[in-house]
Amino acid sequence: MALGLSYNGQAYNGWQSQPDGRTVQDHLEAALAAFVDRPITTLCAGRTDAGVHGLMQVVHFDTAVERREYAWLRGLNSRLPTDIAVQWVRAVPDDFHARACATSRRYAYVLLESPVRPSVEAGRVGWVFMPLELAAMQAAAARLIGTHDFTSFRASSCQALSPIKTLMRLDISRKACADGHSAYWRFEFEASAFLHHMIRNIMGCLLRIGQGLHPPEWIDDVVRARSRDAAAPTFSPAGLYFLGPVYDPRWGLPAQTPAYDWLP
Repeated sequence: MALGLSYNGQAYNGWQSQPDGRTVQDHLEAALAAFVDRPITTLCAGRTDAGVHGLMQVVHFDTAVERREYAWLRGLNSRLPTDIAVQWVRAVPDDFHARACATSRRYAYVLLESPVRPSVEAGRVGWVFMPLELAAMQAAAARLIGTHDFTSFRASSCQALSPIKTLMRLDISRKACADGHSAYWRFEFEASAFLHHMIRNIMGCLLRIGQGLHPPEWIDDVVRARSRDAAAPTFSPAGLYFLGPVYDPRWGLPAQTPAYDWLP
């Protein structure tokens, strides 16, 4: 079986199961075990860190239990916390693997540029108080597209076998607020795979460039250095959303969830 899961990551220590049980995976597996009255182990498309949100985390698991799709949906959601919800459930062939079958992965970072820190959106958006220059950040983003050694954007705890990844897309857009002083920014990333903290480290560099602290060409120096010390500090997880993996249409899985329409 495969399912699409959305969650607000503020209350959790990330996706991956931990001894304290305060992870999204722990809550999902507890709900599954309660629903089918036996333990079930899940595998996800992409692990998210503490405080990071998921709009369509895709999960697969093996089970001999037979239920209709709507029964899985309603049964699991009745047993999950209110900030975690299964969006869809599909029966998939035995050779489907949530991680290995993904052709790419997508994230969005939502940022508030404002003299005043966020309140209603606290934990759901990143925040900067200095104005940002769109053209400068777009010029820097264009230099990151393609296949590169992303060691400079890799956390020391990263377990990936290789730092070489292909960044397919990095789109930046701005929506001005009515007060004339604030704006919401959206940064959309798509890559073959991501290193631990890769997006948050890229965000730190892009924001320095957007604030005029470095020219767009500085990003080339950061990449060439292949050293975490060359890049900006890791930015906040608050505005980071896992949009989900991309699969070949032959699997018949949804490409997005209603939460996509809510995200700024």
